[in-house]
Amino acid sequence: MLEQAAILVGGLGTRLKSMGFTCPKPLVPVAGRPFVEHVIRHLASFGINRIVLLAGHGGQQVASLYDGKTLFGASLSVMIEPEPRGTGGAVRYAFDALDEEFLLLNGDSILLSDLRGFLFPPLGKDVGGRLLLREVEDAARYGTIKLGEDCKIAAFREKSAEASAGPQLISAGIYRFRKSVIAPYLPEGASSIEIDVFPRMSMEGRLEGHASAGYFIDIGLPDSYAQANDELTEALTRPAAFLDRDGVINIDHGYTHKVEDLAFTPTAIEGIRRLNDAGYRVIVVTNQAGIAKGHYSEADMMMFHRAIQHALNAEDAAIDAFYYCPYHPDALLPEYRRDHRDRKPGPGMFERAMQDYPTDTARSFLIGDRESDIAAAQAAGIPGYLIVSNAGDLMARVDHALTRTGSSS
Repeated sequence: MLEQAAILVGGLGTRLKSMGFTCPKPLVPVAGRPFVEHVIRHLASFGINRIVLLAGHGGQQVASLYDGKTLFGASLSVMIEPEPRGTGGAVRYAFDALDEEFLLLNGDSILLSDLRGFLFPPLGKDVGGRLLLREVEDAARYGTIKLGEDCKIAAFREKSAEASAGPQLISAGIYRFRKSVIAPYLPEGASSIEIDVFPRMSMEGRLEGHASAGYFIDIGLPDSYAQANDELTEALTRPAAFLDRDGVINIDHGYTHKVEDLAFTPTAIEGIRRLNDAGYRVIVVTNQAGIAKGHYSEADMMMFHRAIQHALNAEDAAIDAFYYCPYHPDALLPEYRRDHRDRKPGPGMFERAMQDYPTDTARSFLIGDRESDIAAAQAAGIPGYLIVSNAGDLMARVDHALTRTGSSS
């Protein structure tokens, strides 16, 4: 299961220095946070839970902010190159820290695309990489890519004015790699994946392409940086479907936490996939008093959540984020003994999610199996819909909620 990404964050940001920035490009603020955090959040929404930031210039700034931290549920680490080595050299430098399958992408651009078709299907046999592609009307600024009928990349074409005639596919700068296959193509020292590696892999049938649509922005120029500040918040804003967990997504056995006990409620997978297809963020909000009462640990719960995500991914569905409340007024463990705002019917988990994820509240809703779920949703300013615990038809409630919000098409 693909869970790791490496993000290149060593850009000098030379053209942004005129605006007074002294940090690496991916750290410049856009829409209220360092730009790379928007990239991390988007990846985490598809189950990428470990991210390596490959730094160079300004690497200590990157490390002080992110090394050893967790953001949007993803654990972060930082590796600092001793000198610039290009995209291929950066991967070679980090090779021992990378999984057999991993993503590579730039930290100064973002494509807000539904990545399910790119991330979830396995790579073809003997294929070493898959490139995320996007279609542009005017490709004169870019090199273009030709796809064969089998989704293998047939050719890379240099940028030229002739390429501007009609829509063309270009690279979105997001790559999925199988490490054992690409290793022979990566030289020691400095190299460019785009120039030195991809053409050779393509000639030998080792590269796939996957075309996807979505909002794209690169902040490398002052004009595009200003554009990102004007547009990104709106581009990021989506409606959210908040789901209680036990009894709504998985069968509630009572303090459910063991991976071997995971069983989905009827139509839960289908309902979540329906929300994904409708463009909704799917956000779990769950009271987990079993932690406070000593039945299991937060680590146990996180393993259970990973199992949910893995099972959903195998069915082309995904949960964007999990929020949980481990607190209870009568907790056995003193560190959890408090009446916390996050505990439903309190709205705290909803408030934190809406702060982390720009949310169209007018079209958002909750589906839960208790009156406390409904009360929490109402306190957060969104409607709530009840389902019968364990036996409820989540798909039916999803369709009802989407119809009520005008999102059923």
